[in-house]
Amino acid sequence: MSGLWGALNGATISNGVVAFVFAATAPMALVFAAAAKGGLGEADIAAWVFGGFFINGLISIGFCLAYRQPLVLLWTMPGTVLVGQALTHMTLPEVVGAYFVTGLLMLALGLSGIVRRIMQAIPMPIVMGMVAGVFLQFGIDWLLAFKHSFWIALPMSVVFFLLLASPRVARFLPPLIAALVVGIVASHLTGAIAPLDGVPLSFAPPRLVMPVFSWAAMAELVVPLAITVLAAQNGQGFAVLNQAGHEPPVDRVTVACGAGSLVTAAFGTASTCLTGPVSAILVVDTPREQQYASGVVLGVLAVAFGLTAPLLARLSLAVPRALIVTLAGLAMLKILQASFTAAFKGPYSFGALVSFLVTFASIPIFNIGAPFWGLVFGYLASRAFDEQP
Repeated sequence: MSGLWGALNGATISNGVVAFVFAATAPMALVFAAAAKGGLGEADIAAWVFGGFFINGLISIGFCLAYRQPLVLLWTMPGTVLVGQALTHMTLPEVVGAYFVTGLLMLALGLSGIVRRIMQAIPMPIVMGMVAGVFLQFGIDWLLAFKHSFWIALPMSVVFFLLLASPRVARFLPPLIAALVVGIVASHLTGAIAPLDGVPLSFAPPRLVMPVFSWAAMAELVVPLAITVLAAQNGQGFAVLNQAGHEPPVDRVTVACGAGSLVTAAFGTASTCLTGPVSAILVVDTPREQQYASGVVLGVLAVAFGLTAPLLARLSLAVPRALIVTLAGLAMLKILQASFTAAFKGPYSFGALVSFLVTFASIPIFNIGAPFWGLVFGYLASRAFDEQP
């Protein structure tokens, strides 16, 4: 804990709060979509949110403090999409059985050290091409918000850029927090916030889901989930942290993802992963040695969110999408700029271009998401056509 209070300031707290708002809204929409497809009840959703935020929040706090890096672990968003599809033809206990096997697989890979060696073998420009392909959509969604919700996107963007152009004022009033406050006010004035009548305050019970080990579920989910977490989600997070000057402990994070997945699986929560977009928000415009404090702030908020899952899950869905995509787009601008610079400057630029295009196309193959294939095809293209240094 030494040094944490000194690292907590307006900027680091702001990044932690904004990253939490993103984590508590966009992923929640995916959970509700998956629940709707699988016919899950409110108790199932509450258990999922409890495991995803409370358990992973505790892991995140521990890792941030232990390594002095913004190492935040939540649950996989692309994996949630896979689970939503699987729940249309299999039961939640079968999916939970696949979660357990996925967690064991990731735990074994982390202990073996093979993940770190694979990540080191892929040139960083190719990885950053994949990251740019993922994060570009956030920038596009921000611009599209002007078309669909002009009076929310415009004031948020104006306030953000005015403060960004005034560093002295921004030290006391962080641009992202100001944009969030203005977005809430604008959403209220335009009537974009959904009504919350009859939402009771309640605490999430630690409801457990007993696994059923089905060969069909394991064949459909285990390998795609593991690859999605390790190559797509964790790959984004490691690349963002490396770009910010950190040296994340790849193998230990992989072990934590496996162990975390084993625990959260009992609550029906999708596999644990290192966050990509959230990591990008945590490292914005703050000194590298203080960025771990933003992760701690997010972890504390996640633990509190998990404890009041039924209430706050509904609250998160009341926030208009335009506010979230605008906030996320503004937060991603600098990391998106850095991703393009790292990807296309110097060697491996053709492989980085292929990685970027394949990722941005967002076409899954064999139920495995596009970011993984972006790395694969980008690496192969670079070996074939780039001059190897």
